[in-house]
Amino acid sequence: MPRSPRLFPLLLLLLPPLAAGLGTRGAGGRRPECGPCSPERCPAPGRCAAPGIAARDECGCCARCLGPEGARCGGRAGTRCGPGLVCASRAAGTAPEGTGLCVCAQRGAVCGSDGRSYPSVCALRLRAQHAPRAHPGHLHKARDGPCEFAPVVVLPPRSVHNVTGTQAHLSCKVRAVPAPVITWRKVTQSPEGTQVLEDLPGDHVNIAVQVQGGPSDHEARAWILIHPLRKEDEGVYQCHSANVVGEAQSHGTVTVTDLSKYQAPRFPAPGS
Repeated sequence: MPRSPRLFPLLLLLLPPLAAGLGTRGAGGRRPECGPCSPERCPAPGRCAAPGIAARDECGCCARCLGPEGARCGGRAGTRCGPGLVCASRAAGTAPEGTGLCVCAQRGAVCGSDGRSYPSVCALRLRAQHAPRAHPGHLHKARDGPCEFAPVVVLPPRSVHNVTGTQAHLSCKVRAVPAPVITWRKVTQSPEGTQVLEDLPGDHVNIAVQVQGGPSDHEARAWILIHPLRKEDEGVYQCHSANVVGEAQSHGTVTVTDLSKYQAPRFPAPGS
């Protein structure tokens, strides 16, 4: 029996609300517990930590924030992670509700075209969404790894004062990418009055130097120990750091008091 043509207009009237109710959840279909979408019943949207990655809830109806890198995720109370992010558990095995963190699927720091280092390519993309746009593609990944920069003295050596026979200790902390070469030098004057830099420890048996990386990323710390301290060790000491980008230096002064000049004179014992 042929269908009545009167049914087609009725079907066309039913299709729009039916299509609106078929919200999607990722690549899958609408959740069975999702009812008809009523935007007026949606909770007032809060302030998203990353407004540029706002989206819809699991039912495809109400506005919902997507978690930026470092946001809590997982479980019913957790946030869905933004694009390019995955929800990683902070504990081994299956993550309990709300115990995961949104992390970038592509791990590792990157260098942006603006000369700044970003902890991940996801952080760079988020920055690009909010930065003023000079032209399309204005901010992009320049290369993997942090941006290179010349050494910067974070903690310069402090000047010290001590007496002969004791010890003097100087240290400095430097940040740089790539890792710098740090050396200690003593600043002296030649007979002609020009500045002379003496690399240490050299032939000084009472001087030891040490360089160690850390504690933070791209940082290095250097020490110099003078023991026992002599009067001729007095002077200005330079902490010099250099890499392929540039160099930096800072200075500390060691002042030595000759203790022998202040020793009490010895008198002969009576009757000797």
